[in-house]
Amino acid sequence: MNDRKGFGSNFGFLMAAVGSAVGLGNIWGFPNKMGANGGFPFLILYLALALCCGVIIMLGELALGRKTGHGAVGAYQSISKRFKWLGWLGIAAAALIFSFYSALGGYCLRYVVVNFGNLIGAEFGTNGVGGADVFQGLLSQPDVSIAFALAFMLITMLVVMSGVGGGIERVCSVGMPALFFILIICIIRSCTLPGAADGLKYMFVPGWAVANGIIDEAPGFWRVLTAAGGQMFFSLSLGAGVMITYGSYLDKKQDLGKSTMIIVGMDTVVALMAGLCVIPGRFALDPNGALGGPELLFITMQNVFDKMGPAGPVFGILFYLLVFFAAISSSISMLEVIVAHFCDKAREKGKGDRRKLYSAIVVVICAALCALVCADGMGSNHISPAELLGLAGAKLPGWSTSWLGLFDSVAEGLLMPLGALLMCLMISWELKPDALRQEILLNGENRPWVYDFFRLCVKYITPLCMLMILYGQISDFFIV
Repeated sequence: MNDRKGFGSNFGFLMAAVGSAVGLGNIWGFPNKMGANGGFPFLILYLALALCCGVIIMLGELALGRKTGHGAVGAYQSISKRFKWLGWLGIAAAALIFSFYSALGGYCLRYVVVNFGNLIGAEFGTNGVGGADVFQGLLSQPDVSIAFALAFMLITMLVVMSGVGGGIERVCSVGMPALFFILIICIIRSCTLPGAADGLKYMFVPGWAVANGIIDEAPGFWRVLTAAGGQMFFSLSLGAGVMITYGSYLDKKQDLGKSTMIIVGMDTVVALMAGLCVIPGRFALDPNGALGGPELLFITMQNVFDKMGPAGPVFGILFYLLVFFAAISSSISMLEVIVAHFCDKAREKGKGDRRKLYSAIVVVICAALCALVCADGMGSNHISPAELLGLAGAKLPGWSTSWLGLFDSVAEGLLMPLGALLMCLMISWELKPDALRQEILLNGENRPWVYDFFRLCVKYITPLCMLMILYGQISDFFIV
C-alpha cells in the first residue's frame, strides 16, 4: 500500500469532495423541494439535518477512510467482522448512480451543442422548436443519446485513469471554481429578469406557493422532514463510499472536522445558488414550466433561454456547461469508489496499480446499464423495468415506469441511507466512537467539542433521524 498516492493539497481534496457533493440534485431538486415544502422553514430543517446527520456521517466516513487507508469495502473489512460486507452497498450504489448520471450528463453535452447551434444559426440548433419538443426529440433518438452518454463516460474514465492527484484533484480544482463563476453570471441574469421576484418568493416566503396555487396544500412536518432528509442525502453523496474513499487518500495533516464543515457548507451554498439561477428564470419566462426533475433542466430552462433573445444561446451554453461540471465531478467520485477497491486488491496481491485497466472494465459494465437508461428514454420508449421483467400490468410502484427512476430510487432512496444508518450503528455500538477520536481530533485538538458533538450524535440523534428518513424513502419506494 506504500505506492497509494493521494491528494496533493487540502484545496484539491476540498474541491474534489465538494464536487462529489455538488451534483444534479442541487440544481433540479433543492430549489423545488425548498419552495414546495414551505420555503425558509424547509431550509432551516435541512440545515439542522445537515448538521446532525450530514456532518456526522461525512466525518465518520472520512475518519474511517483515513484510519484504514482503504476504500469503501476494504475499510469495513479491516475494522469490523460484523459489518465487513457493508462497503458493497456503497459499491452497488456508486455503480447505479454512475450509470444514470452518465445518461443525464450526456443530455447536458447535447444541450451544449444545441445551444451552440442556436448561437451560430446552424441546423443542429432548436430551429424555433419549443423545449418540450426538443427534449422529446432527444428521448426518441436513443442511439444519439447513447453516443453522448458514452462521451461523458469516456471523459470521466480518462480523469479517473489519470489518478487522484493528476486527474481527480486537477480537474476538480479547476472545474469547481469555474462552476461558481458560471453560477454567479447566470444568477445575475436570472434574478434581473422581469417577474423574477416571484421565484424568490417561491423559495423563501413561507406559504407563498400555497397562496398562489403553485402547490395544493401546505405540507405537514413529516413530509417536510422526509423531503429535507432525502435531499440532504441526495446532495451530500453520503452512504456511497465516496467520502471513505477520498478520506483514504488524506494525509494526517488535514483537520477532518474543519474540512467536513467546509464541504457541507459549500454544498448548501451551491444548492441555494442553483435555486437562484433556475427558479427566478422559470417564473419570469416560463411560468407554466416544470419546477423540478429532468424537465426543469431540459424543457423549462431551454424555454427560458429561447425567450432571452440574442443572448439566450450564450446563457444556454454557460448553464449546460455548469450542469455538466456538476455532473462530471459527481460521476468521477462514483467511478473512483469502484476503481479504488479493485486497485487496492491488486496492490495487496503485488500486482501493482492497475487503475487504467479497472477503470476501463468498470466503464464497460456500467455503459450497458447506461445504455438501458438511454434506450428507455425516461419511460417514453416503453422499455420499462416492469415490461422487461414480464410484470407489465402489475400493481408496481411508480419507480417501475423507467430505468432511471428505478436506479435512482434503489441507490439514493435505499442503499445510501441504509448504508449510512448501519455505519452509524457500527461506529456507536460495535466499534465505539472512541476508536475514531484520534482521527477526528488530529490537527483540531483545540476544538474538543467537535468529537463530543460527534459522539453524542452518532450514538443517538443521527440514527434516530436516519430511521425517520429511511422510513420516508421506503414509503415512497413501495407506495404508488
